[in-house]
Amino acid sequence: MSQNSPSASLDPGRWKALVFIALAQLMVVLDATIVNIALPSAQQDLGISDGNRQWVITAYALAFGGLLLFGGRIADLWGRKRTFVVGLIGFALASALGGAANGEGMMLGARALQGAFGALLAPAALSLLAVMFTDAKERAKAFGIYGAIAGGGGAVGLILGGFLTEYLNWRWTFFVNIPFAIVAALGAYFVIREPAGGRNRAPLDVPGVILSTLGLVSLVYGFTRAESDGWTDPVTLGLFIGSVVLLGAFVAVEAKVKSPLLPLRVVTDRNRGGVYLSLGLAVIAMFGLFLFLTYYLQVVKGYSPVKTGFAFLPMIAGMITGSTQIGTRLMTRVPPRLLMGPGFLTAALGMLLLTQLEIGSSYAGLILPAQLLLGLGMGTAFMPAMSLATHGVQARDAGVASAMVNTSQQVGGAIGTALLNTIAASATTAYITDHAAGATTAQARQLLALRGMVEGYSAAIWWAVGILVVSATIAVTLINTGRPGASTASGADEGAEDEVKVPVIAH
Repeated sequence: MSQNSPSASLDPGRWKALVFIALAQLMVVLDATIVNIALPSAQQDLGISDGNRQWVITAYALAFGGLLLFGGRIADLWGRKRTFVVGLIGFALASALGGAANGEGMMLGARALQGAFGALLAPAALSLLAVMFTDAKERAKAFGIYGAIAGGGGAVGLILGGFLTEYLNWRWTFFVNIPFAIVAALGAYFVIREPAGGRNRAPLDVPGVILSTLGLVSLVYGFTRAESDGWTDPVTLGLFIGSVVLLGAFVAVEAKVKSPLLPLRVVTDRNRGGVYLSLGLAVIAMFGLFLFLTYYLQVVKGYSPVKTGFAFLPMIAGMITGSTQIGTRLMTRVPPRLLMGPGFLTAALGMLLLTQLEIGSSYAGLILPAQLLLGLGMGTAFMPAMSLATHGVQARDAGVASAMVNTSQQVGGAIGTALLNTIAASATTAYITDHAAGATTAQARQLLALRGMVEGYSAAIWWAVGILVVSATIAVTLINTGRPGASTASGADEGAEDEVKVPVIAH
């Protein structure tokens, strides 16, 4: 096949389609953080107990993380455009239900439905990009935009959540999804023309769906429960053991069935495996940081929700610059590992600065430069990671390969929040216990509590630095593909690159 033939048959509307795909991705990523800021107000209005408030976050995470692989397979089976539009409409309806919630049950049901439709939407969006943009330079630009949104959208959610909660009402953190979803769905319906021949019409692997969903739900819930009940809690341990057994059985089933939910060729490819692992670890560090910085700025520094949101702007600026300027410009010139490895190390340097946090730390002198480094590093690393995760994969596996990217991020987020929060809480308790004797007045005790909190954050951020260094090491050692266009991804799909390009004919 000639070099130019795929480009000649590319859909002329693909750049318009990217706008609507990016809008949908922004909505899903926003939702991961926007509700956090609204949670205290929603809890008070709906009478949700302190013990149950975590379920507003957990219900979404469990449904989204548990059903992602299933959603990716549905995209390959139904068609990515159809799955994308159905996911958007369902997400809008679930958001309307959440905004209109009159009690705890309705709120938790709405959040679970949002997660379920998000699990349809997210892999369909990424796999549409994978099959529509096959030219190396165009792919770099498209994934640069997508990577910037995937990385920076969470911080945008904090700003928007702060504005809506402070000036309108917590319900608007749900209602705001509806116009996003309607515009993206209409745009997708009229603009996206999915390439022909990319469907995977093999029968659905029902045992694989059940085992993967239960295994991932058990894993995500295990980490969520560890945060509140401790790592040695019998139920927490049972969930972890159950997840190992279920996911082990899932791998065994996938190796034997004729039409697996997750073809093992997708994850055993050296490069894609390296991406999933390094990205999942990096997200562990990022999610913990969002949590700690939000609390530090609001509780220790006394920032309002809106001011806290704006305080995250340097990280967003860094991510957009790293993704669209550094990553996009260099992706077609250097191998992905030479962007991902240094990117994660730059982010680790930014995280290292934050280990110096104290009660009186200057925003301009410490937090701002740390955020810029974090954003630049993550943006530079995310963009080639997103592209490489679906590069060279067979068109019939694009949905499930995309789902694995989201799964590694979702599981990484759940682990990061629980693991780093537990480390921070332990360090805070230890610091307060060691220094309690000297705090004899109410003012001294209050100051000690704040110092203990900052000490806890610093201890957890040291772990995040180590995790990012490990992430960089995995990216540099496991990922060995050359720059796009120079060579194909190695491993099981080495000859599959043409299989992606063949169906790129708009109908």
